[in-house]
Amino acid sequence: MCTLITKQVKIDGSGKGSDGWFTLREANVSYDHPFNAPMEHALNLDFVNEAQGLDARVAVELSEQAARALVDTILAVLDEARDGGHLE
Repeated sequence: MCTLITKQVKIDGSGKGSDGWFTLREANVSYDHPFNAPMEHALNLDFVNEAQGLDARVAVELSEQAARALVDTILAVLDEARDGGHLE
């Protein structure tokens, strides 16, 4: 049995949905049954701007392995950018 795990984090960025680009303000991160991905459980990411309604949302469902690989890759890119003097 899986217990839904969910967290929300404030973010600053942009996302592209069906109506074009919009400002992102929050990311909802959960581990639960996915809506579409063909797996029993997934890491679900919802990048949203709740003030703009349901159209201001980008959803992603990842396997555990894909989620961990994505986290490692994000950290590696940020480390390389920092080491190269590219971070503001």
